[in-house]
Amino acid sequence: MTTASDSATAAASGANATERFKSDKLVGVENTPPERVSTLAREVLEAVHETIRKHKVTYDEYNALKAWLISVGEDGEWPLFLDVWVEHVVEEVATEHREGNKGTIEGPYYVPDAPEQGSSGSVPMRENESGTPLTWTGKVTSTNGSALAGAKVELWHADADGYYSQFAPNIPEWNLRASFTTDADGNFEIRTVRPAPYQIPTDGACGKLISAAGWHAWRPAHLHVKVSAPGHELLTAQLYFPGDEHNDDDIASAVKPELMLDPKPVSGGETIEYGFVLDPA
Repeated sequence: MTTASDSATAAASGANATERFKSDKLVGVENTPPERVSTLAREVLEAVHETIRKHKVTYDEYNALKAWLISVGEDGEWPLFLDVWVEHVVEEVATEHREGNKGTIEGPYYVPDAPEQGSSGSVPMRENESGTPLTWTGKVTSTNGSALAGAKVELWHADADGYYSQFAPNIPEWNLRASFTTDADGNFEIRTVRPAPYQIPTDGACGKLISAAGWHAWRPAHLHVKVSAPGHELLTAQLYFPGDEHNDDDIASAVKPELMLDPKPVSGGETIEYGFVLDPA
């Protein structure tokens, strides 16, 4: 288990996210041809140079940028910065060929190997976990309409205070994290609680940028999912709730109309129906 500090700070959360990224993601990069590395690096730098020329950037502004970049690293917030302001474009390009479900960003708080709950079960949560009880039913199919038995649906989301287990202190290790496996007909049923909107961490370097630019730090309420099946492309998505005031100005630019849920009130909570169509690999 990744440990956090005694307080839910941007630095503590960022350090955890950075450590996980370093251990999980740096695979295969050595196979990228030098020509591609050169092209991408050169064009990014050229875009920076053009911005400097266009806006007559001063030395005071340049030095402030250097100091801020250093603080992003010190706070461990590079995963947060990149996932909030860059990943949505990478995801758009990487999945533009798909015919099945739309996806969106993963974000910095995914953890693999969450507890398996079968085709129908409840997400691990604390006794009296805050939030409206939510029952979600759905089906996983291929683009040809065939049901995908044994598909894996991984779910994780923040608690009512906007914190993710394993990235903030005093939360059980697998709180609001679980994996489900579809039945013979591709169906699944998940019981959890409706998450709340939250602000990304603002006490670190990313918060300083948000404040200096006069932006807000809010993300609309959302459920994170990864859906996978043998012979099919992995789908990573976030699902959103209608009526959230930040659906239209999400700080992470990750909301898409196709990812909007339609919750229905029932005795003791809400229900949603939302399934997934996966593209063959």
